[in-house]
Amino acid sequence: MELNWACKKFEELTVIELYKILQQRSDVFVVEQNCVYHDIDNKDLDAYHLMGWDKNELVAYTRLIKPGISYEEASIGRVLTHINYRRYGFGKELMKRSIEQVKVLFMVKTIRISAQCYLQRFYEEQGFIAQGEAYLEDDIPHIEMLYTS
Repeated sequence: MELNWACKKFEELTVIELYKILQQRSDVFVVEQNCVYHDIDNKDLDAYHLMGWDKNELVAYTRLIKPGISYEEASIGRVLTHINYRRYGFGKELMKRSIEQVKVLFMVKTIRISAQCYLQRFYEEQGFIAQGEAYLEDDIPHIEMLYTS
């Protein structure tokens, strides 16, 4: 199966695309992870949204954030793969595409993320290196990680 990929600024998103993004983020980060937090944090307005689609289903998604918003460096966040599409390698493809998009969009070589600790190995496989100690974010253990090309 091959996904159709699109990367759009917030104002370029259709209403349906935005709805699907918010629906998937809620399904994964609020319901599946049983975590109450402020997903709508104003960063979406100034971000790019990378989406992988299987017909009308949002399968993979990340939010790409320019330097100076979340961190001094550019950032990738809200990384998700639809629960019915996991184990097909879309997460790796999503991160590869996200890293490349960040480099092109923001003309940077360094990307900082806040990774859930249980995914540290996955991000290391994508070229990220853990920075500092683990910390709690919304009661979930996280660690900052840095990618430099």
